[in-house]
Amino acid sequence: TNPSSLPSQSVPVKLKLTKTKMMMKHVKTPFTVLSLVASSMAFAPMPLKKQCFTSSSTRLHFFEGLDKAFEDAGPLGKGITVGKISVAIAVSGAERTSKDSIFALLENQARNNDGIGSSYDDDYKEGIGDSHLSKFCHATCLALLRNSDNWVAACSDSEWFKESDVAKAESTYNLWADREACKFEKEYVPPKGSASEGNPTVAVVSLIVEIQGDETKFDRAGFSLADTKSVLTNIASDCRVEGGECLNAFEVFWTPSEPTEVLTERDTIVDFPELITM
Repeated sequence: TNPSSLPSQSVPVKLKLTKTKMMMKHVKTPFTVLSLVASSMAFAPMPLKKQCFTSSSTRLHFFEGLDKAFEDAGPLGKGITVGKISVAIAVSGAERTSKDSIFALLENQARNNDGIGSSYDDDYKEGIGDSHLSKFCHATCLALLRNSDNWVAACSDSEWFKESDVAKAESTYNLWADREACKFEKEYVPPKGSASEGNPTVAVVSLIVEIQGDETKFDRAGFSLADTKSVLTNIASDCRVEGGECLNAFEVFWTPSEPTEVLTERDTIVDFPELITM
């Protein structure tokens, strides 16, 4: 079956914020760049299967300890960490159109009207306040944490790199972002006020982070409510260290974005098999 020939069943949106420091050499501004892309998702029809949970595996890196021994430590430890966390949320119809919901936060950011204010960039230039990048990352994590009562499933992953392997870290970050984007078949940002009412749905929000150091922990999201909260809390706190200097890049995907579109639990099993039901 060709997924691109199937009707779209949900509408996700992708936001990418990237610092230029050692990362985006083609960007001239010295602070934050915002690239906004939206996508829609199609799901191939598949027979409903019982969801299976795979046990976690352990990879042995015999020389990782030796590598870290020769690394210089920064505010958040040694090297660079690329991490990802995805959270599935049960959302009511009213929540989907609420101006205080996580969806309003993400949609406003996509329209360059996030309420955070450009003054943070000005303050950041003067050496006070947080960067726009870290402020948005922090706000997104808090919005997810405030919806913890409605979490359905979650998962996380991370990979550590030496400071001299910054190109490999950037490549891995881009690879993970592209893998997420490949689940969607067209770009779309819903216009403001496109619907006065929404339909209940399961929504999936995925965060991809590149951050300096090895102290930001991405382990065990989905294993329990406490473990998932711990990952998001770690990201929320560490992204603002040194005014956001330690946060190299941040990207968020969510689906569906259109208030009338619905993502079922079957859809999440098919397109997000890595999610662990809580």
